[in-house]
Amino acid sequence: MTHTIPHPRLLLFALALGGFAIGTTEFATMSLIPYIAAGLGISEPTAGHLISAYALGVVVGAPTIAVLAARVSRRTLLLVLMGVFALGHVATAMAENYSSLLLWRFLSGLPHGAYFSVGALVAASLVSPAKRAQAVGMMMVGLTVACTIGVPVISWIGQAIGWRACFAIVALLAAATTVCVALFLPKSAMQGGDSSAVRELKALTNKQVWLTLLTGAIGFGGMFAIYTYMASTLMEVTQVSEKVVPLVLALFGVGMTLGNLIIPRFAVGTKLMPCIAGLLVWSAVTLALFPLAAHHFWTISLLVTLIGMGGAIGTLMQVRLMDVAPTAQTMAGALNNSAFNAANALGPFLGGLAIKAGFGWTSTGLVGSALALGGLAIWFVSYRLDKAKAV
Repeated sequence: MTHTIPHPRLLLFALALGGFAIGTTEFATMSLIPYIAAGLGISEPTAGHLISAYALGVVVGAPTIAVLAARVSRRTLLLVLMGVFALGHVATAMAENYSSLLLWRFLSGLPHGAYFSVGALVAASLVSPAKRAQAVGMMMVGLTVACTIGVPVISWIGQAIGWRACFAIVALLAAATTVCVALFLPKSAMQGGDSSAVRELKALTNKQVWLTLLTGAIGFGGMFAIYTYMASTLMEVTQVSEKVVPLVLALFGVGMTLGNLIIPRFAVGTKLMPCIAGLLVWSAVTLALFPLAAHHFWTISLLVTLIGMGGAIGTLMQVRLMDVAPTAQTMAGALNNSAFNAANALGPFLGGLAIKAGFGWTSTGLVGSALALGGLAIWFVSYRLDKAKAV
């Protein structure tokens, strides 16, 4: 259903701003680990558990909120989610010790998946069905810009004035999002929720929902495999200085931004599934080239940008889930974020195993390529089911 909003572009900006806040805290926290460890007097591996705590919050919070808030209006839900997210980051910035910081990172992750799920549904409702992918892509640009701008800026702030200020900034961004959504999303446009807990849970019985989630969880894992170890690869293999690392990481964000602006334009109607397959093939090829490109600064810079463009698959998966779970879209969209956080765990884990086995830093590219091909295999099963159903 398309809703008439007085200022749809401003609303899309507000939704993207929330994505920017979430993306910044998710990706930039990785660069703050050394400073958090030093500030709390703990080891870096121990501080790294903060990343896992946030991801666990996303995985737990996304489906739980989808069920419990099934009948809450989308406007109210967006405001509550961003409000909780803001408060969680205020508490994170003020945490006195590691235990409390770990708890607040978990709690801060709870609204993440549900926000993207509900935000995507709101964005899609602003346009005709043929333009849903573009609208969702515009909302997701906030997440990709976070990789381009948020990560290097937060890294610099963490070095200059401390890691606590970084979480305070994210809290301000979340608060600004809450205000903007309240201003640009009228109450009349999003009244009560039209779903129920039973209907949302029914999505879990749909084979196509699970196949779509598995495609994302496995196929997207390759990008996280190389991103997690990118800094080490750049310094150890490419032989660049530590100061150059954020610039290359920013190129990954540039690629994701370009991908989300360009690729959804082609994913209309029956072209959606072929576009998903095309992105998986793109990822498999570009990731396979990583070991060759990593030895030279210019080649790895170009390749990282191209790899980042494959990140548009997240947007297309969100739209695919709207199609296969029409009566439980909040749950399906929330599970999509859980799937991608599973990818965030799977990719680095397998990449780390390859590195520990002695295959070198660049082996993450081959691991990632294999994961992309695994996602493609699952996509094929889903595609065949669609064809069989159409006959």
